[in-house]
Amino acid sequence: MNWIRALGKFTLTTLRGLGEAGVFLVKGFSWAFIPPLKFHRFIKQIQFIGVNSTLIVLLTGAFTGMVLGIQGYYSLKKFGADALLGPAVAISLIRELGPVISALMVTGRAGSALTAEIGIMRISEQIDALEVMALNPFRYLVVPNFLAGIISFPLLASIFNVIGIYGGYLVGVKLLGVSAGGYFGEMRSYVDIQDILDGLYKSLSFGVIMTWICCYKGYNAGYGAEGVSKATTQAVVTSSVLILVWDYFLTSVMF
Repeated sequence: MNWIRALGKFTLTTLRGLGEAGVFLVKGFSWAFIPPLKFHRFIKQIQFIGVNSTLIVLLTGAFTGMVLGIQGYYSLKKFGADALLGPAVAISLIRELGPVISALMVTGRAGSALTAEIGIMRISEQIDALEVMALNPFRYLVVPNFLAGIISFPLLASIFNVIGIYGGYLVGVKLLGVSAGGYFGEMRSYVDIQDILDGLYKSLSFGVIMTWICCYKGYNAGYGAEGVSKATTQAVVTSSVLILVWDYFLTSVMF
């Protein structure tokens, strides 16, 4: 009967963890609507999550667009539709690849550091010190990260999309000989505002997922260097998986 006991323990532990994570999310958003906002830390986190991630988003966006340009050209050429390379690159980036890849890149760069920062504050008892001084840790640590993620992720995804489209243009038009007018002209015909809004909604939700999981894992990190490293690894892996899973469900609903 040991396996039944182990299965029950695993189930109860999982359900308790999901409940605690859900309560953490609700508390974080509840405090976001209660003034005052820690504006200085909010701006600092926008710089940390958004501005400092711009370079990696630029690089990944450019090369993703180039790869799409090459693959899309040779795929469409088989059907005599290489003139539609522009819409193919743009829709792929705006609806799917832009929000997802930029979110994964920011999770790997900023999410891991965010979890480690809060985790170190936990094991060094700085969070306990905030509570002793009657300062709410959620208002100081969680809320600025939530708001910064919600603002930064759509902006980074937009940068990714623009750079990716021009990366596809560089390969498709300058290297493979697609008409420049056709590249952008067909894009105007096939890409509409709903495609842009769908990508925006995805980016907003990804920003919430990343900051939620990373803050939660750091806030509840175990003591010692091993606890912080374990929390950081779990935060990055869990955030990345949830982003991909949530992207599937959003795509199913939007299409």
